[in-house]
Amino acid sequence: MEIATLGGGCFWCLEAVYDEMDGVTSVESGYMGGHMPNPDYRAVCNGDTGHVEVVQLHFDPAVSSYRDILEVFFAIHDPTSMDRQGNDSGPQYRSAIFYTSEAQKKTAEAVKAKWDHSGKFTRPITTEITAAGKFYPAEDYHQKYLVKNPGGYTCHVLRDL
Repeated sequence: MEIATLGGGCFWCLEAVYDEMDGVTSVESGYMGGHMPNPDYRAVCNGDTGHVEVVQLHFDPAVSSYRDILEVFFAIHDPTSMDRQGNDSGPQYRSAIFYTSEAQKKTAEAVKAKWDHSGKFTRPITTEITAAGKFYPAEDYHQKYLVKNPGGYTCHVLRDL
């Protein structure tokens, strides 16, 4: 099993997509990339913790590779919007890939470059590629949020698929 940690706007939206992906065995919403220990949703929403709303995936690379995970990532959000996805704005919604190995870093850089030169976007990709730090799971009510609250929130990601 491998781990991928990604930020691409609201974690509920990414969670919903990756929950359906072959080879992904678990998806957990949380926070990463900031300076505040043990952040909570309220603090992260203030925008001054440095944390990103992320999903952390455990996946079987024999079924879906890290490259496959990243191809989906770039297809389901706008990696050219600095600190914004849909109606969500602030640094906690920035596009980010947190790698756990040099191999993941190289793959992330290659996939980002491919998408940046694909012609799909009119602006350059702003996705940051950073070494993974401590993952802080989000509060229980954020886990599987869209499953627990059907019809209560419309994700930009799910509208655009």
